Amino acid sequence: MKLFQSWMDRIWRLADSAGAERALAIVSCIESIFFPVPPDLMLIPMCLANRAKAFRYATICLVASILGGVIGYVIGYYFMEAIGQRIVEFYHFDAQILKIEAWYNKYSAWAVAIAGLTPVPYKVCTLTAGMFKISFPIFMVASVLSRGLRFFAVAGLIYLYGEKVRFFLEKRFDLVLTVSAVLVVLGFVVVKFF
Repeated sequence: MKLFQSWMDRIWRLADSAGAERALAIVSCIESIFFPVPPDLMLIPMCLANRAKAFRYATICLVASILGGVIGYVIGYYFMEAIGQRIVEFYHFDAQILKIEAWYNKYSAWAVAIAGLTPVPYKVCTLTAGMFKISFPIFMVASVLSRGLRFFAVAGLIYLYGEKVRFFLEKRFDLVLTVSAVLVVLGFVVVKFF
């Protein structure tokens, strides 16, 4: 509980600072390329701190995440050996590249959409979508729809139920943290073993 309060106090100060939206945009962008921390960890407390800006924050997450997705796609398309392979190796996904290719061959845009909505690391999707030359317009539509749904669902729930969400987080932060960690690990496991 003290950990949550300390974290929330810092986020509330950040949410009121001039650089809050810029920090959210940076995290959202780089998470789509290589950064392991999802932007939701900033989006949720920032929306709680200023519910009137919840949809603005979701828009920032969406635009920056899509920009990062485009960068990831370009890296995969043109620079997979020089740059993308290092990111894949860092996350130990090099052995799963053939499985991911099979996902694209079978599901195409749906593979992108699944990664955009779930804990499956979106960064792996962006790099490999470029690497396997997935249609860029299809990649963009699937990314915008899935990431938009994800970020705007969070913002909408907080906008509508902000105090209840905040109360729940304050009382059950240990559970929320555990479930979040499990979902992130599950995303990596899905990519690694399926």
